[in-house]
Amino acid sequence: MMKKTRDADRITSTASYTPRTILHSAIVQKIIIAALALVAAAFVGTAVVRLYRFKKALPPHELTQEQQHILETALDASNPNRNSILKQLPYPIVPAQLEIAAGSAIVIDVASGSIIYEKKADRIIPPASMTKIAVMYVVMQEIERGAISYNDVVPLPEESWACNMMPHSSLMFLGKGQIVTVEELLTGLDVCSGNDAAYALAYYVCGSMEKFIERMNNEMAALGLAKTHFVEASGYSENNTTTPREMATLARIYITRFPDTLEKFHSRRSFTYPKEHNLAPEDRGKTRAQDFSNGLPERITMGITQQNTNVLLGVLDGCDGLKTGYIEESGYNLALTATRHGTRFLSVTMNGPGKNVNEGNRYRAQDGTTLMEWAFARFADCTRNEAVHRYFIPVTGGKSQWVYLVPQEDFTALTVPFIAGTSPQEAASRVRVIVDFPRFIEGGTVAGSTYGKISYVLEDTTLQTIPLVADRTIEKANAFVSASDFAARIILSQKK
Repeated sequence: MMKKTRDADRITSTASYTPRTILHSAIVQKIIIAALALVAAAFVGTAVVRLYRFKKALPPHELTQEQQHILETALDASNPNRNSILKQLPYPIVPAQLEIAAGSAIVIDVASGSIIYEKKADRIIPPASMTKIAVMYVVMQEIERGAISYNDVVPLPEESWACNMMPHSSLMFLGKGQIVTVEELLTGLDVCSGNDAAYALAYYVCGSMEKFIERMNNEMAALGLAKTHFVEASGYSENNTTTPREMATLARIYITRFPDTLEKFHSRRSFTYPKEHNLAPEDRGKTRAQDFSNGLPERITMGITQQNTNVLLGVLDGCDGLKTGYIEESGYNLALTATRHGTRFLSVTMNGPGKNVNEGNRYRAQDGTTLMEWAFARFADCTRNEAVHRYFIPVTGGKSQWVYLVPQEDFTALTVPFIAGTSPQEAASRVRVIVDFPRFIEGGTVAGSTYGKISYVLEDTTLQTIPLVADRTIEKANAFVSASDFAARIILSQKK
């Protein structure tokens, strides 16, 4: 009896437990199904939204200052010379064996900044009147920012009168009471290499020679020219210093920033000064020959025509500048530039030989011609601009969906060697530009890291490769977003 009762109790107990268990299980199943449905809906919704944004190709916001700083820091770390004003060619060449009389020399491609020839280019040598390139650079900045203008009439302090200049100075013949503009002074500074013009401009811009020299040296320091230093503005002092490399750097910056000065000043063959309108009112109508045998008078009323000190103007094809210089301590110097078929080269020769002006000019012209003809016969510019663009790339599995790939370094031109075709220009026209980057970047990006490249190829030779780097860091997204992007990526891939 006891056993049956226990069995019955067990049966009764079991029967009462089963319906509750089934009900509980059903609820749990419904909850799980609902949760899975919500997850699926969320996944599909996220995938749809991400897919829509990928297809819509909404560009990312522009970089904040902090992001730009992070990018610049990363780029400087990976390529410290990326923004150098002068740089070595991106491909090897056999050094040219040229007969150059000057003790030091350098030749650069102005567009690219590439150095194509050098000879003892880091020797410290007084620049002599090439100093006036720095003077013009400072004055042109003042004109650019509107502080002064070409038409300003410049008061002439006694220090700037020709009669008060150092012995054997190059002069434009400024005198007491003359009326002269900034433009005329810049012309006399370049064409005549006028030391008096340098003094007049220095006093006009900064009030004194000392303050102007401080400004010049500050500008040189800002350009990173550690070996270029001035103690006066005309170039007369042997204590002014530079090197061919640093003078070429300054000249490239100057003519790139102020290209109009080449036609306006540096290519002028001659200059006559003073003219009638330059004379003080009381001196007008009195223009006549003056006796300079006992020194220069305070008032100069005779118009004096001088030829540009650059003897290659009108002689060397394409020559339109730049500046000569001579003192005994430096020898004969020349910063020379010429352009042909859209390519511009610049050479600096320093410590050139010569027992007199005629001999010094002959060697300057010989060296300049040799360097320029060699350069134009062997190189030309390719200015294809693929390397100045930024490329818009989707990022899957990242917290943001788009990134810009940007060139790792600034690009203006590639100096192309004459290795194919009929001329350097024809060779440059045959350069192929190959842009290579992924269709997607997976899992985020790191600012400054490489994700593609731009290659400049001539025939079978790659002349230059410029990495394409992410402009910002995009952190990796969670697994849910990554899975959504994976689905979106599959859909996009199938539609292409």
